[in-house]
Amino acid sequence: MDPQALDQDELSAWLRLTLAPGIGRALARRLLAACGSAPAVFAHSPTAWRTELTPAQRTALMTVTPAQRAVIDTCGQWLQSAPEGLAHALITLADPRYPAGLLATEDPPLLLYVAGPAQAFAGTAALFPAQRALAVVGSRHPSAQGLLDAQRFSHELCAAGLCIVSGMALGIDAAAHEGALRAASQGHAPDAGPATIAVWGTGLDQPYPRRNAALAQRIARAGLLVSEYPLGTPPLAAHFPQRNRIIAGLAQGTLVVEAALASGSLITARLAAEQGREVFAIPGSIHAPQSRGCHALLRQGAKLVETAQDVLDELQGLPQRAPAAGVPARPHPSETRVESELLAALGFAPLGLDDLVARTGWSAAQLQVVLLELELAGRVARLAGGLFQRLERS
Repeated sequence: MDPQALDQDELSAWLRLTLAPGIGRALARRLLAACGSAPAVFAHSPTAWRTELTPAQRTALMTVTPAQRAVIDTCGQWLQSAPEGLAHALITLADPRYPAGLLATEDPPLLLYVAGPAQAFAGTAALFPAQRALAVVGSRHPSAQGLLDAQRFSHELCAAGLCIVSGMALGIDAAAHEGALRAASQGHAPDAGPATIAVWGTGLDQPYPRRNAALAQRIARAGLLVSEYPLGTPPLAAHFPQRNRIIAGLAQGTLVVEAALASGSLITARLAAEQGREVFAIPGSIHAPQSRGCHALLRQGAKLVETAQDVLDELQGLPQRAPAAGVPARPHPSETRVESELLAALGFAPLGLDDLVARTGWSAAQLQVVLLELELAGRVARLAGGLFQRLERS
């Protein structure tokens, strides 16, 4: 059992805050900042929330539905029922063990459900690597070479001291976890911290895909299983892009092994770039659809890597990231606003990158990330001579 576990009142308050309909993460963080803690949010009189909340939101916070009570009870049981040698924990924003790299992002989860080796929870040491973690992501339908590359890179990088972070999906994700687990089994895992972290888009009692249930059990013995979703949450399509921000936020960089042009791996890479993290891509055949996403990233400034050492050379000099004070600020506006600002600056005449830098005041790296997203969405066309042109929506 986690020695730093929440008491029942704290557990109930944190879960109610995340489960209340109409609240959302951003508003919940504002309430936490104003009140100081989750229990304090509910200790306040509803009239104290008048300026922050609508009547419907105040009612939602004051009400504990049977479904919410069931989730709270289930979580309490789960925290005390880990298999022998393992531990379950709920890590909140107020917990000193909350991962610093994730706290420094624009939208950190309010809490994380975590499962892993009992000894990892026994002391006061950090659960998550404060530095030297790498996300390895890619296609769910990779080539045979892609699978080998994901395993080999992850094995070598884990043996060199990096924690491998991925999403436990079929294909490249699973191969990345396998490579890290092999390094751990050979005694070459990081000196401190997990060999690999699997970030789920479901509740931790709902392994997905089912074919990876045995893999999840192995990861729990040598790494960490992590989710922001309540127990019982099934695989819902909208959760997986949200999950990707956690994958990117836990790591100093993201390596894309293989990816199609329209893929969740490119979302993870974009989020990593927005957070100021490194983005790496392995080149492939020009004839392979699984290589097109990597080639697009390389055209936009991702670092081309051919060996694990290429990654290590780039990460070696990175400073340790510290959490921002209070709620972290965005490096730039939200995605919708970013798109509209860039499209307005672009106009409808072809324009080059240097002209866009002058018009927007953004760095070339920021522009390349957003231009790639707009290109993938069919909003911008790339023309000869390094020019970009806005496309009108039908």
